Parts: sequence; structure tokens; C-alpha cells
Amino acid sequence: MLQQASARRKKIATILAFSCIPLSGFFTDIYLPSFPSMAKDLNVSADRIQLTLTCFFMSYGLGQMFVGSLLDSLGRYKPAMISLVVMLFSSLIIANTRSVELICALRIVQGVSTAFLIVAKRALFVEMYEGDERKNYLSYFTIVWSLGPIIAPFLGGFLQQLFNWQANFYFLALYTFVLLVLELIFSGETLIEKKKFDLQKIRRDYVEMLSNAPFLIGIVILGLSYSVVMVFNIAGPFVIEHSFHHNSVVIGYCTLILGFSWMIGGIIGKRLVAVDFNKKILVAGSTQLVLTILLMVAGLVMHSLWGFMFFAFLIHICSGLLYTIFFTQNILAFPQHAGLAGGLIGGLVYVITSFSGYVLSQTGKMETQGDISLRYMLMSLMLSLVVVGLVRWKQRQLRKPSLSL
Repeated sequence: MLQQASARRKKIATILAFSCIPLSGFFTDIYLPSFPSMAKDLNVSADRIQLTLTCFFMSYGLGQMFVGSLLDSLGRYKPAMISLVVMLFSSLIIANTRSVELICALRIVQGVSTAFLIVAKRALFVEMYEGDERKNYLSYFTIVWSLGPIIAPFLGGFLQQLFNWQANFYFLALYTFVLLVLELIFSGETLIEKKKFDLQKIRRDYVEMLSNAPFLIGIVILGLSYSVVMVFNIAGPFVIEHSFHHNSVVIGYCTLILGFSWMIGGIIGKRLVAVDFNKKILVAGSTQLVLTILLMVAGLVMHSLWGFMFFAFLIHICSGLLYTIFFTQNILAFPQHAGLAGGLIGGLVYVITSFSGYVLSQTGKMETQGDISLRYMLMSLMLSLVVVGLVRWKQRQLRKPSLSL
């Protein structure tokens, strides 16, 4: 058991766990700047390449919903090691195939493997530490996770420029190989007592959570908030290359900038904890919708990448703000099922995002500023309507007792 290891080994195992956390972001975002190159090299349409991202999101989301209970029965260490092996070899195969169908299939496998690894490493911090020490490590969790979506496309842009799209997957293979070797040397099992897999209890807990209207609507808003960001992830690389005529390095810089905007939105959300809930979500949702309309209008009078990035930066801040507000609310809704609720939230958010990403990729070409601006506006409109609907539902619930007197 890792709990019985030396202090030095525990510290190294903790650092390795933190090194695993950004992998979900790396596996989704590192090859975004290579989308146009992959489409040309594999001689397929843009929507076929975008589907590879959707496949990962779908399997990663569904995986998070169920792997937690399986890991309680199987343990943490062996499933995590098997996941790293699968991620290593699947990345090597993707880098050496010209079949988009095979890439999509392997991306599904990678999504499930990543879910096993990330959920197992989340558990390490809870099982290895207690009290203030546990809180200290968990406080860094979100920050470390956000490094993946921020750094990955920036790195991927340079790998694409210096080599080709295959270099992204060779990098992922190398990264997972290094982690695998170090994990085998320094890490170990953290689950002291394995639990029997109780499908009936899991089902009852899920029914209880999904029967809670604010919780369910909150998940929808989380999914739509992240879907707004996915508009750029899916269409941005093609628009920047085809419409603004910049290379993969510029795509990486743009994605890096928008990664920081998401983080800024999260920081603002934490600072606004004391502000009235309905007021802050209405302001955030309406502001985002207005910004998308202004982006559409701006595209009619000017054709500038940095003008587009200015509006996209602000739009992503609003999404990050809404995501933080509702994630906090949903996690606190079921403190007695915090782990299961976290997996359900994360899983359904990725399922919603993957579905919206698939719909976006199938709605025609997205190669101009007008194309991407229209998608931003449509997604923001859907998000705003759900936010307004939630606020009105809450207001009706508050008026019910007085009406019955």
C-alpha cells in the first residue's frame, strides 16, 4: 500500500498524480492546430476530423459516469497502469495510420482509458491525505487540470509547424510512456478496502440526483457553457487558416489566449460567491449573448483576427464564469454523494458537449468569421434561454407557498 511507503515516495507519487491530471486536456487539445493539416493529409472533409474529437469527448464523458464504482471494486493502481499502456499504444497506432475510421475508434478507446486514469488519480488525494493537507492538495486540482487545455494547443501548434500532425500523437505516446515507467517505480495502490460493485445502489443514487430539477438543469447549463468554448475548438483552426490565412503556430497562440480567458472566468466566478445567484447568472448569460451579436456585426464591417479574438476572449470569460458557478452549485447539491455526483456531472457535461460538437460539425462548413460567429450566437442563445428558464422556475417555486395560504 502506498500509504505505508516512505515520505519521499509518497511525495513523488503525488507529483506523478498531478502530472496525470492534465492528460485529458492534452488528449483533446494538443492536435487542434493540426485539424486543417490532418484533413489535407488524410484527404477527408473537416467534419470527419472534427468527429475524432467528438468520439473522445463522448467516451470520456460516459466513462466518468461509471468508472468510479468499478475502481472501488478493482482498486486504483492496476487499472491506471493498464490505461497508460492503452493510451501509449493507441497514440502510436494513430500516428501511423491513414484511416479516419480507425482513428475515431482509437479515440473512443483513449477516452475510456483517460476516464479510468483521471478518476483513479483524483481518488489518490483523498485516500493519501487528511485534513488541511488534503484540502491544500485539492485546492490545486482545478488549476493543474486547466494547464492541459492551455498548454496543449500551444505546444501542438509548434509540433505541427516543425514536423506534422503525427508529432502530436508521438508526444502523447512519449508523455504516457514516461508516466508509466515512473508510476511503476514510485506509485502503488491507495485503496485499502475494495467494495462490492452494487449496481442497484448506484442506480438509486443516480435516480435521486437526476430527479432533482435544479441539479439536472445545472448539468445542461454546464454542458452548454463548455459547448460555447467547443465552437472555437472545432471551427477555430479552419477559420484561422482559411479565412485569416495564419499557420498552426498562430492557432496555438489563439487557443492559449482563450484558455486563459476560461481560467479568468473561473476566477471571477469564485470572487462572486456572495453575489445573488440569479442576478449573476442572468448578467453572465445576457452579456455573452450580446457579445456574440456584436461579434456577428463586427464581422460585417471588418476582417481582423485580433478583432475576432477580442470578442471570443470575452465570450469565453462568460462561459468560464457560468461553468464555475453551476459546477460549485451542483457539487454542493449532494454532499453525501460527492464522488458519484462529480462523476455524473463530468460525464453528462462531456456527453452534452460531444453531442453539440457533432451537431456543429454537421451543420455545414465553418471556414469564415461569419460561420463561426453564427455558431457562437446560436449556442449562446440556447444557453441564455436555459438560464432564463431556470431563474423563472426558481421564482415560481418561491411563490408557491404564498399562493397556497
